[in-house]
Amino acid sequence: MPKRRKGQIDLRVDDPQQLLDMLDPFPFRERGLDGEVDEYVREHALDVPPDVALAITIHLPGTEAEGSLAQSLPAVFRQHFEHQAERRSHELSALFAQGRKALVIGLVVLGLCLLVGQSLVNLFPSSRLAGVVMEGLVILGWVANWRPMEIFLFDWWPLVQERRLSRRLAHAPVTVLAQKPHEPLAA
Repeated sequence: MPKRRKGQIDLRVDDPQQLLDMLDPFPFRERGLDGEVDEYVREHALDVPPDVALAITIHLPGTEAEGSLAQSLPAVFRQHFEHQAERRSHELSALFAQGRKALVIGLVVLGLCLLVGQSLVNLFPSSRLAGVVMEGLVILGWVANWRPMEIFLFDWWPLVQERRLSRRLAHAPVTVLAQKPHEPLAA
């Protein structure tokens, strides 16, 4: 058996249909990958450093490897991961839109809290209660900005990483190899 190259992801199946999402109503060329296949490929790709090229090899029995479905698998993989990258881009855009809306709301709430709190302190300059309410309103105003800050500081990174991985996988060459009859299918 040949030595596995770094960046090489091997899939061994008896039938190329095992790689496809059977609940997908589209014809084979537009069908997506099965969720477990997608997860397997992603997990193995995550172990490969970003500067190492990825390559996917699908090992099939000889007769299956020559069929039209097997020959369309490189396009299926490419389209699947391109679609995943596009989906992450849309999710990222939606997240940033949500973040902008939350930021506007948070800043308005913060402004109102500061205005009301300062007005209370100005109306009752010697009242300790007014000072306590002012501090509570300031805290409320900053808490209202928690979610937008969470979005803009942390939540977008996983989507960018997933999109980057999907793009790498979409550009990875996919090779279909015929398995020799005496070669075991399980690796």
